[in-house]
Amino acid sequence: MKAADLLAELVALPTHHPGAGGGAGGDERRLCEHLAPLLATRGADEVAVVEAPRAHGGPGAYVYARWGRPTWLLNAHVDTVPANTGWSRDPWTPVIEDGRLYGLGSADTKGAIAAALVALDDVRPRDAAVLFSGDEERGTASVTHFLKSPRAAGLRRAIVCEPTARAAGIRHRGVLAYEARIEGHGGHSSKADDMPKPVVTMARLAVALDEIGRARRGDGPPDMTGLCMNVAALGGGVAFNVVPNAATLLWSIRPPPGFDRAGWERALAERVAAIDPAIRVETRTHHEPFACRDVAGFQGWIGGAAGAWIPLDFWTEAALYAAAGIDAVVIGPGDIGQAHAADEYVTLDDLAWATDLYRSLFVAGAPAAGAPAEGAP
Repeated sequence: MKAADLLAELVALPTHHPGAGGGAGGDERRLCEHLAPLLATRGADEVAVVEAPRAHGGPGAYVYARWGRPTWLLNAHVDTVPANTGWSRDPWTPVIEDGRLYGLGSADTKGAIAAALVALDDVRPRDAAVLFSGDEERGTASVTHFLKSPRAAGLRRAIVCEPTARAAGIRHRGVLAYEARIEGHGGHSSKADDMPKPVVTMARLAVALDEIGRARRGDGPPDMTGLCMNVAALGGGVAFNVVPNAATLLWSIRPPPGFDRAGWERALAERVAAIDPAIRVETRTHHEPFACRDVAGFQGWIGGAAGAWIPLDFWTEAALYAAAGIDAVVIGPGDIGQAHAADEYVTLDDLAWATDLYRSLFVAGAPAAGAPAEGAP
């Protein structure tokens, strides 16, 4: 089977998370159950579809397959974001035009799934595993569940498939998102001059955060400077003639590897208290940065297939593998510029490249884990 034909099947099975409008999402488990027999017919010694509890919505799911006693794993996610606005075609009806396959998830990351399956047509791996996991775009339930399971024991390396334009991602930023809240005693706007103004207080904090982000644009390693400060949402008011009784502010930063989180949060607390000691700040999301420990070992394994070895601007679940003691790189077909965009596509050339890459990895098998690269954390 050609990778494009298989990818068309996968795109046509929706696995998007519910959108902001509250519409129904896709079905991760259905796609995992579709993939299970495809893995079984490729000679896997074990295939399992596993339910993964998550904090939001219904349960997630993943499908796992192994050959022998795995020392390495290839991982791609089955879920997608909701279809963005601006699509010129139905997102779940795959179309091939001008050497591209269009469809939601074609680049992020169903193209990698199709390429891996076609690679398995030609080779029976030795001591390897494949994990096609859900909940990557909205959480980390599937990979977190897997890494806590006995099936993760013995793994030393992982290939995390994301659209990297054929480069190998060896480091990336983390994510820290916060929400601040302050309460007053809302009431009629005719008394506003003598009442607390929660929205104004949060606006002052928003300006202060933006100033911090601007002041620290030169911080960090040379290829990953700045905090990526994003003041994302200010909320609280209900009407022009009502003084709100509370207001909230949502913001995030993307720290590089080696970031001093404790020092950052001490400085943040001081700045917040200077604006108003009544402001309460909570961490909403915390994803660690990622850095590959043995770049040279992966370079020897992947060879010249990777066009470059680079830091990535976006977060991936490679950070979860690294935290579990499993070294990783991020590499896959497609371009991150297509991910989450209208008329998402992956080129047929990229699918062929990925098929060749994954086939070579399955044939070679993972090398022994090496020592951490010089300067790695």
